[in-house]
Amino acid sequence: MSALANHAFAKMNGIGNEIVVVDMRDSAGIVTPEDARAVASAKGVPYDQLMVLHKPRLEGTEAFIRIYNNDGSEAGACGNGMRCVVRRLFETTGQRAATFETRAGLLNCWQGPAPDLFTVDMGVPKFAWQDIPLAEEFRDTRYIELQIGPIDNPILHSPSVVSMGNPHAIFWVDDDVNAYDLGRFGPLLENHPIFPERANITLAHIVDRDHITIRTWERGAGLTRACGSAACATAVSAARLKRANRTVQITLPGGDLTIEWRASDDHVLMTGTATFEFEGRFDPALFASVA
Repeated sequence: MSALANHAFAKMNGIGNEIVVVDMRDSAGIVTPEDARAVASAKGVPYDQLMVLHKPRLEGTEAFIRIYNNDGSEAGACGNGMRCVVRRLFETTGQRAATFETRAGLLNCWQGPAPDLFTVDMGVPKFAWQDIPLAEEFRDTRYIELQIGPIDNPILHSPSVVSMGNPHAIFWVDDDVNAYDLGRFGPLLENHPIFPERANITLAHIVDRDHITIRTWERGAGLTRACGSAACATAVSAARLKRANRTVQITLPGGDLTIEWRASDDHVLMTGTATFEFEGRFDPALFASVA
């Protein structure tokens, strides 16, 4: 039987990014990709990301967190999900700061400037082609040769690429990000051979140097109302191109995030809300067909 059968969970969201948080720090159980897909099924608790807290592996950390997309694949980072985890922890313990371990490394989190705001230090972005990773060398990843549409009149072209613990490609558009059929282009670009680990695909429109609007096709999850790491990737990429300041407001379909690419150490700080929806226990019947 699945380790998740009859286990407690909290359903939350980070500005529209649907998150399920499961605390397994008192359990030796392992969540499998099959378990994650079962939870996301129509009879389960549909989500964008499943955040599973395991016993800490490193001294000074609260937990080791494994992050699953709704297709069962694992993600290295999820900023919106981390804010949900942080809110849940802080409300339980009264803490105002905590450190977690993820596949992307250590993430420091703390209470934001208001009671409903939480900040996550998403770490240092990676720009080298092999670190993103890309399948071939590009010396300048501020933009790479990739396009959708006719060669002489592409619909989307020359994305910036960066890793925020997961691979991102940001296509810059001069008009409304909703004017493009991202539901059609997203899967093609996510699975393009240039991205050996697939990629998150974002359309970004720079309103001014302090404000950017985006829309994201999330690797392993599809169209999403919010993707925190995509907001970070966009802010960093815009600053690299000198098209935006190092602190910007990113507007996503689900709401706004404040992103600061800190000049002192190049860490990316993401601040936003996290909303609790309900809690419950997983129906064991969900996992009846899981080996």
